[in-house]
Amino acid sequence: MKFKKIFIAGGAGYVGSCLVPELLRKNYEVTVYDIMYYTDNFLPKKNPNLKVIQGDIRDDKKVYENCKGNDVFLNLACISNDTSFALDEKLSTSINLDAFEPMVIAAKKAGIKRFIYASSSSVYGISNEKDVKEDHPLVPLTLYNKYKGICEPRLFNNTDENFEGVVFRP
Repeated sequence: MKFKKIFIAGGAGYVGSCLVPELLRKNYEVTVYDIMYYTDNFLPKKNPNLKVIQGDIRDDKKVYENCKGNDVFLNLACISNDTSFALDEKLSTSINLDAFEPMVIAAKKAGIKRFIYASSSSVYGISNEKDVKEDHPLVPLTLYNKYKGICEPRLFNNTDENFEGVVFRP
């Protein structure tokens, strides 16, 4: 196991609440950092390898303090779909775009070795291509998609031999 300690921003959300128990079963130490819009009721809080912190990714100082000592930073935190995004565009922009690079910088300063960003396949827009691959042009249709695409190079602009950036587009 190359990396043992994983910090997950947005770890109490839809994906995190399924992923965290799996990581714990595989003996990872997991820190969940989440604003808790939807509670943390789905997390196995009695597991000694789980630490849960209520926090906002827009507070890069708090992110920095709490991610220290971890190997991997997994960012799942966002306003997660077009409909939710449209309900409060200012809030969504502050979380999905404005907070991103300061969070990356905080993670790097804290000694994180690998930063994993959950982007979205929606960055491709609508395509007539049979096989859409990573080098397909990004043609986002909404601000949610656009911001996901904008954040990807912001991560890579901060990477180096000691700070690896990984993007996946579910």
